[in-house]
Amino acid sequence: MTKTVYRAQDVRLSGLTGISDRTLEMHVDLYRGYVKNTNLLTEQLTEMRQKGRAGAVNPAYAELTRRLGFEYGGMVLHEYYFGNLAPKGHGEVSAPLRHAFEQAFGGFDAWKADFAAVGSLRGVGWAILYEDPVNKQISNHWITLHQQGVPASFKPLLVMDVWEHAYLLDYMPAERGKYIDAFFGNVDWTAVNARVANPVADRLARHAA
Repeated sequence: MTKTVYRAQDVRLSGLTGISDRTLEMHVDLYRGYVKNTNLLTEQLTEMRQKGRAGAVNPAYAELTRRLGFEYGGMVLHEYYFGNLAPKGHGEVSAPLRHAFEQAFGGFDAWKADFAAVGSLRGVGWAILYEDPVNKQISNHWITLHQQGVPASFKPLLVMDVWEHAYLLDYMPAERGKYIDAFFGNVDWTAVNARVANPVADRLARHAA
C-alpha cells in the first residue's frame, strides 16, 4: 500500500502592500499546521482501517474522518491563497477572463464589488471566485470552515482568506474592508489567469451556441 504524504509548499511571500511580513509568517506557520494535521489524520485513519476499526459506530473514526475534510481543505485553500498573491500585484486580467466578468457580472468592476461584498460577510471563512466546469460560468462563493459550502467540482480561480488570522495583526477586527482593499492590491493576475484551463470566452460562446 502506497502511503500518501503531503509536503508544505515553500511559500516565499514578503513585501505585500497592506499585509505585513509578520502576518505572512504567522499565516504560513498556520498553513504548515494544516499540512501536518492532514498527514497525521490520514495515517490514523489508515491504521483504523487496517485494524478493522473503520465504521460509523466508532465515534473516533467518525470524528477523525470529519476532521480530515477541515484540515485538508485548509491546506489546499491556503495554497491557492498564497499562490494568487504577489508584492503590489502582478500581471493584468486576461482578455478571456475579463470577458467572463462581463458575461457573469456585467464587467470587472461589478465582479470586484460583488467579490468584496462576499468577503465582507459576517463570520469567518473564504471568498472564492469559481469556474463551473459544466457551463463554464464564473461565480463568487462564501466558504465556511474550509469544507462547508464548497461547490462540488468547481475550480477555484481566485481565493481570499477572510479568517481573522489573515489580517488581525495589521487591522482591527472591524477593519476587514481595509484588508480586502490590500488583498486586491496584491493579486497575481498571471497566476489567476493560469488557473483557467482553457480560454473562458471561447468556451462560453460554444456553450451559448
